[in-house]
Amino acid sequence: MRILIANDDGYLAPGLEALVQACQGLGHVDVFAPERNASGTSNSLTLHQPLTVHTARNGFRFVTGTPSDSVHLALTSGLIETPDLVLSGINNGANMGDDTLYSGTVAAATEGFLFGVPSIAFSLTDKGWAHLDTAATVARRVVEHVLARPPGTGPWLLNVNIPAIPDCDRAPWHITRLGRRHASRPAISTTNPRGEPIYWIGPAGEARDESDGTDFGVTRQGGVSITPLQVDMTDHAGLPRWRDWVGAPVDDQGSAA
Repeated sequence: MRILIANDDGYLAPGLEALVQACQGLGHVDVFAPERNASGTSNSLTLHQPLTVHTARNGFRFVTGTPSDSVHLALTSGLIETPDLVLSGINNGANMGDDTLYSGTVAAATEGFLFGVPSIAFSLTDKGWAHLDTAATVARRVVEHVLARPPGTGPWLLNVNIPAIPDCDRAPWHITRLGRRHASRPAISTTNPRGEPIYWIGPAGEARDESDGTDFGVTRQGGVSITPLQVDMTDHAGLPRWRDWVGAPVDDQGSAA
């Protein structure tokens, strides 16, 4: 068993170290992580400048790029053997609902999935690393469970959110769907030292859909949320409506006849 571990908080993040330690004894572990915090970079790849890879004293490799860059290089550069499993995290904060579209943690796991490798993203629901050791125990158990009982023959992608509570290692596991958030809070305007206007992206909004069966709802009730993800963003239910739309005749004024 070969395991590749990445994250988006950077190679010095406590969550990365905790996940690596949690995987000891499961197989050979390689670490490729961003040099700096790359939260919110989604699935971006660095295409217009070269990347460099360095090795830290603890053996972790760190990349001058994004989480997706890190996994992409690990899988295509020939620096390591192809892994059997890609793990990402443990993230400093939740990645639920709409977060998954922006999350570098989820993106790192998605990059592994796109290359045909089963992948899991792990996040701790609160920032600050509270109860990280216990959350790492949960991550270990999830990995052991998928290794003992693979959920399918092909690659799969899981997004795991662990509640930041003292006894999260005793919390029940739930298979969930993604919830939804409200829109982000307003951008924050300020000035730089030269008096020029600058802006900070506002914090994420509150949960809008945290009903039963969602990742928000399960973690709010103290459970571990495990959401199977897919990359296909096609609106399959809406395809018939769009086929009707494209086939409808249009008059000279651009209106549907």
